Amino acid sequence: MHQAFRATVLPLAIAAVALVISAGAALAHPTIDIVASNWKFTPAKISIPVNEETTLRLTSSSGVHGIASDDLGIATTKITPGDFQLVKFTPKKAGTYVLHCAVVCGPGHSDMALTIEVTP
Repeated sequence: MHQAFRATVLPLAIAAVALVISAGAALAHPTIDIVASNWKFTPAKISIPVNEETTLRLTSSSGVHGIASDDLGIATTKITPGDFQLVKFTPKKAGTYVLHCAVVCGPGHSDMALTIEVTP
C-alpha cells in the first residue's frame, strides 16, 4: 500500500509544484525595450500594472538622453548609444506619468517624452 500511495501522491505533488512555479512566472511582467533617439522614445507610451515590478531596458540609437521620475522611483538614468541600461521599478499608484528627456539633447529636447500609464 505504501508503494501505491507513493506512485499516486508523488506525481500529483510534483505537478502541483510545477503549476505554482509556472503561475508565478506568468505573473512576472516582461522587460520592456525602449530606444531613445533624437527626439523621441520608441515606444513613446507604455502601460504597466500598479504594484508590479517592471524592468525597462533602455538604449539610444542616436545621441545621449536620460530619464528620471521621483513619482515612479526611477533615478536619473543616462542613456547612451550602444549601451543598455536596466531600470527596475514598482509603481505604487495608478495614473499617467510623463517622463521628459533628462539630458539636453538638441532642438527637439523639450518635446521628447515617454508616457507611462500605470493601470489599476
